[in-house]
Amino acid sequence: MTTSDHKKVLAQLAVKPVKYKKFQKHNAPKERSCGIARKKCRRCGRNRAHIDKYGLDLCRQCFREIATRIGFKKYN
Repeated sequence: MTTSDHKKVLAQLAVKPVKYKKFQKHNAPKERSCGIARKKCRRCGRNRAHIDKYGLDLCRQCFREIATRIGFKKYN
């Protein structure tokens, strides 16, 4: 199914509220209780390369960008 077909399906279902609710119920992403998809970066929403220490909740790319602003130093 292409993106345009998906948009057509949603437009058709918007007219039928009961079927639209059922579609949303069965096609929504499930709630995670554990695993890599549970924790996300606060800044960009990325799942992987997550730094949880000190309550940062950032991915490594975002951490590199703002590390000096939040008080971390780079040691060579």
